[in-house]
Amino acid sequence: MNTSTPLQLRRRFLQIVATTASLWGLGLRGAKAQPAAAKAEKVPEQLRIGYQKAAVNLVILKQKSVLEKRFPTTKITWAEFPAGPQLLEALSVGSLEFGLTGDSPPVFAQAAGKDLVYVGVEPAKPDSSAILVLGDSPIRNLAGLKGKKIALQKGSSAHYLLVRAVDKAGLTWGDIQPIYLAPADARAAFERKSVDAWVIWDPFYAAIELAIKPRVLATGRDLSSNNSFYLASRPFVTQHAQTLSVLFEELSRADALVQSDRKEAIKLVSAFSGLDAGVVSLFFQRRPVSPVGPLSAATVADQQRVADAFLRLGLIPRPVKVADIVWRPEVTQVARK
Repeated sequence: MNTSTPLQLRRRFLQIVATTASLWGLGLRGAKAQPAAAKAEKVPEQLRIGYQKAAVNLVILKQKSVLEKRFPTTKITWAEFPAGPQLLEALSVGSLEFGLTGDSPPVFAQAAGKDLVYVGVEPAKPDSSAILVLGDSPIRNLAGLKGKKIALQKGSSAHYLLVRAVDKAGLTWGDIQPIYLAPADARAAFERKSVDAWVIWDPFYAAIELAIKPRVLATGRDLSSNNSFYLASRPFVTQHAQTLSVLFEELSRADALVQSDRKEAIKLVSAFSGLDAGVVSLFFQRRPVSPVGPLSAATVADQQRVADAFLRLGLIPRPVKVADIVWRPEVTQVARK
């Protein structure tokens, strides 16, 4: 429970605003100028947003109807997905304009020739994903995964975490038996011991942790940054660059709420997801301050390592250059002049 005084909350909020500005190189003057600048661009007629239970900032915007208030003439539609691959498929076929996924789905989508664009990123969350085994499992370390059945969502951030774990253990991909299942099906298989391990992210990780107390073989720490990326359709990026800036502003403001009023944020996310408040609280404890901004060169390089790892294992059909589909706001602004 958040027992901070109003003065402490205000100080915390100001610290978060400063952190956001520092992380993304944004000045307060520039942030204040955004609404006026947005008048020069036609407001989108529709904005279809894909999200998952882990998309805290988006969930808060949805629960508080922030975008509906910010864009009163735009038809805002929200669509929930079980994981990133399904979300990006919808984005690539024109059913969405904007959405959030983990690190691996965009790599698989780009390798498959899907036309989408990286537009934003949140700071890394290495502690929010894990490789789990049951409490009575004989598997004691990553090397013990050899020959075992491991449940995961194909093409998700869990996929890359397992790739890195296998490599760290000195195994090859052929040494394990990946069982590709969506999170709900994977949990069922894990609990009935149809698989030996499960690679999963929050809040599914927090939910199973509190329910049956599995053992954690490894998290993303020292294995995967577990970045969260915002992607958009190319037409939306081309036509509504200023709208993207407003989205980043509101998403970062939603994160500021998570940090300054944890009790309210837990209530909002719990009401949306149906998850127990204790599960959401544990999920939040592993989640760092998460403002949203454009990709840095270092983040692009980190994402390229994800793509290269999948290519080496033959898990994607061709090499991809991540930088080719990364939005550069300054280029878009020049092109519109």
